Amino acid sequence: MKSHLFLITAALCLGLSQPMRAHEPSAHRQRPPAPAEQTAWGIAGDPKAVHRRVEIDMGDDMRFSPDRLEVRQGETVELVIHNRGRAQHELVLGTREALQAHAALMARHPGMEHDEPHIAHVAPGETGRLVWTFNRAGQVEFACLVAGHYEAGMAGRVHVRP
Repeated sequence: MKSHLFLITAALCLGLSQPMRAHEPSAHRQRPPAPAEQTAWGIAGDPKAVHRRVEIDMGDDMRFSPDRLEVRQGETVELVIHNRGRAQHELVLGTREALQAHAALMARHPGMEHDEPHIAHVAPGETGRLVWTFNRAGQVEFACLVAGHYEAGMAGRVHVRP
């Protein structure tokens, strides 16, 4: 009985001593992709159904170029995002309210990593891609939510025409 208790205790201690990897990118790559989830600003697009490609530059001047896009409702767009700066940047799609809530969460948890289809993290000098179907007419915003970047004006808009 004592040996069983010792083995169980040892196994639990070993399991608990392992670092948590839930927010590391490698942990996300091992899981199968989750089904696309409808949001107020659209839904993850199928890379095989892309209607057009839009190139966006971002940099340490805290700006996107272009920072205004126009798409048709139902259009699937591949955003090709080039980080021309020396700092980490990202492009996050959402409503103004969703972006503000996400920015507040990032401020409370600055090292948090996440892997949603409406977010492209782009390392300095690298290129990221995001495929999105804009199936809701109206305004969709995008921003860099790295601490301080959104507050410095690193944001843009997508007008989705009906």
